[in-house]
Amino acid sequence: MAEENSSLNIWPEIEKAEKENRRELVLQGSAVDKKIQSSGGLHARLYSLSPLNYLEISQCPSLQAIHENIRHLSHLQSLILCRNKLTSVPKSIGELKAIKVLDLSVNQLQALPEEICALSELNTLNVSCNSIAALPDGLSKCVKLASINVSKNALSRLPDDLWCSSLELLSSIIASENAIEELSSEVHNLPALKVLDLSNNKLQELPSELADCPKLKETNFKGNKLKDKRLEKMVNGCQTKSVLDYLRAGGRGKGKGKQQDGEVSEKLDGGRNISKKKSGAKQKGKKEAEEVDELNRMVVRVLHVSKAPTAVTVKVSAGVKDVRPYIVCCIVKGMNLRQGNALKRFLVAQTKLHDEICAKRTTATIATHDLGLLKAPLLYDARPPDTLKIVPLGRKEMKAAELLKMLQEEADEQRKQKKRQNVSGLHK
Repeated sequence: MAEENSSLNIWPEIEKAEKENRRELVLQGSAVDKKIQSSGGLHARLYSLSPLNYLEISQCPSLQAIHENIRHLSHLQSLILCRNKLTSVPKSIGELKAIKVLDLSVNQLQALPEEICALSELNTLNVSCNSIAALPDGLSKCVKLASINVSKNALSRLPDDLWCSSLELLSSIIASENAIEELSSEVHNLPALKVLDLSNNKLQELPSELADCPKLKETNFKGNKLKDKRLEKMVNGCQTKSVLDYLRAGGRGKGKGKQQDGEVSEKLDGGRNISKKKSGAKQKGKKEAEEVDELNRMVVRVLHVSKAPTAVTVKVSAGVKDVRPYIVCCIVKGMNLRQGNALKRFLVAQTKLHDEICAKRTTATIATHDLGLLKAPLLYDARPPDTLKIVPLGRKEMKAAELLKMLQEEADEQRKQKKRQNVSGLHK
């Protein structure tokens, strides 16, 4: 894809960043997309903004490629290229030695260059929602990698060196909705692993070594057809601790749980290890019934669906088809959302869901509203930021474009005051 001549028709956003020696540049939305479409690519002067440490180019369907001159932005620490139509990434990206955050999510990538493995400062890698068939070998060289999201791709396996002990900071692996057939028994080599999501893949077994991950707190293996049907029930309904305890005990009396003289060791919720002799069918049936009861207590059930004409309805416009085509709604009663600790705890929980399950809002976004202030029917629609009016929590009504500008200014001011690179979750 051709790049626009650097001396002609410089984009005002790039010109301003150049004059003000800016460290951050955000190019997104339809206005930028039109410029890319008319000029056949990004303006060449973009690659001369060497002071930049944060660059975001997003929501531009006409952007299909990044020029190899990206190598000149040697101070970049965050490169966000999400929600475009990128089909490739230049090998020169491996020369951006300062990169800590690389977001290539929601594009049309089928492969990643091996040079990505040369990013020794890389902390966060997000390539979700692409068509990548294989990750490059050598990720173990990214020794500072803490979070990797490869969900919604075409992976049949994860690279062997992803389980290398050199990745001692790797705490989150999100690889849901692929075609992964096996979870390596070397997973226990990751001492910092806290979150592991391999839901909706093609796993048939879970290695018992998974229970040896010292910090593992959250797992998701739903949607996999496991050979051990009892384990399958547990992963679809139980908490992580129950699954790990089951694996630690060796499943159905196998593996690590074996004891001498036909005894089976099981670790109970209280943390006590006891040994039981194999009993008859009656005791086995009673135990399985108890487990089913436990699962039933954990499963959320829909108690009532109203078909009355007074029920709250949501109309969906055609405009959301290419933005967020799905919406799920529910009414929750008995919530305390008044200002105070209860509201803070609720927002913390929602933010955690956004960062993990929602893949930092790239796959989904959760919104909570006061039902008493809403007027049915509701409309689910997509509108340009200069016409969309919203009322953010604790703020007055304003246009989305105004809110975005205000949050960016607040983030810049916060960074200057606290002398740091990162900004708060709200401003993200």
